[in-house]
Amino acid sequence: MRCPGTNILASTVLGAAFLLLAACGEEQQAAAPPPPHEVTGDAIGHYCGMALVEHPGPKGQAILKSRKEPVWFSSARDAIAFTRLPEEPKDIVAIYVTDMAKVKNWDHPERSAWVDARRAWYVIDSTRKGGMGGDEAVPFGQEQAARQFAEVHGGQVVVFDAVPESYVLGDAEHSGH
Repeated sequence: MRCPGTNILASTVLGAAFLLLAACGEEQQAAAPPPPHEVTGDAIGHYCGMALVEHPGPKGQAILKSRKEPVWFSSARDAIAFTRLPEEPKDIVAIYVTDMAKVKNWDHPERSAWVDARRAWYVIDSTRKGGMGGDEAVPFGQEQAARQFAEVHGGQVVVFDAVPESYVLGDAEHSGH
């Protein structure tokens, strides 16, 4: 024989479980970073003040909580530097760099070939120069693609946090600005 409150209790527990699952799904959606923007002719490099489309090689963009439009960079190296400079905003919700494995032409990279900068693999100290003519941290979405690039163009493969500060913030050896 069933207790009269069993169905009510079971319904309440089931309803609470569904609400928790729904809230968890909303929380995960809210935590997902915004997608990257496509480079347009209006995209101006944060440090150089020039149109991104005029520069060869990988680009970068930082999406900030405090701004509607992304902060654009004419090189991936500048995008990494932005995250390390104490005077720059710290409300970064997403940062993207060009995934050079998806690019067919170094001089005119595809405008929508982005990878999360913090998850990318970088080739530093290669023979390829960045958008402003300086050393570049050449980004790839896959480690194997970065290693293949390094075999052809030299350099070493590192992750975002392992790119040396002196490499991105500039010293006499690496500066192109």
